[in-house]
Amino acid sequence: MAGSATTWSSVLAIVNVFTLTLISLASVPLVSGNSEGDALSALRRSLSDPDNVLQSWDSNLVNPCTWFHITCNQNNHVTRVDLGNSNLSGHLVPELGKLEHLQYLELYKNNIQGTIPVELGNLKSLISLDLYNNNISGTIPPSLGKLKSLVFLRLNDNQLTGPIPRELAGISSLKVVDVSNNNLCGTIPTTGPFEHIPLNNFENNPRLEGPELQGLASYDTNCS
Repeated sequence: MAGSATTWSSVLAIVNVFTLTLISLASVPLVSGNSEGDALSALRRSLSDPDNVLQSWDSNLVNPCTWFHITCNQNNHVTRVDLGNSNLSGHLVPELGKLEHLQYLELYKNNIQGTIPVELGNLKSLISLDLYNNNISGTIPPSLGKLKSLVFLRLNDNQLTGPIPRELAGISSLKVVDVSNNNLCGTIPTTGPFEHIPLNNFENNPRLEGPELQGLASYDTNCS
């Protein structure tokens, strides 16, 4: 009987250890069910990385908070992507819009092509969007007007076309806008934060007609 009791004690001890292990595993912080890691992995797959700056981006890890060039907050949510001047080429992906806690998206001075995904308008916490000095084309998405925490919007030195979305004038936090050296058209907004943006931040857009005059014809006439 004593031997049987010992056996049962051993079994119970093993069960307890197994249960504690499961509880421990369940408490390991996941990043929104790994959706943030999935979004960044989608970005990595879309980019050419000759200098291997993304080598640490291992999608098998629990979350991306240990990856180089990624910063997370205390809840293991991604708050920064710092990949400026990293010799990257390729294009941006709509999955970036899933990084709902992201505050800084720094992808300047690369050779990124393609368009700005409209899904970036979902980044409600974004403070800085730096895509300058790339080869990005297409229009500036009006959805960026939903970024009510945005302070810095630097899209200069790309191949952007179309008008400056008037939705941006509704971002009261916006302090810096630079869209110089593109091929934008129409007129420059003059309301909201644009009252204080210097005109040289709009220069070298041959089709841009200067500041908007209130009460006149639609600003985007013959602009596409």
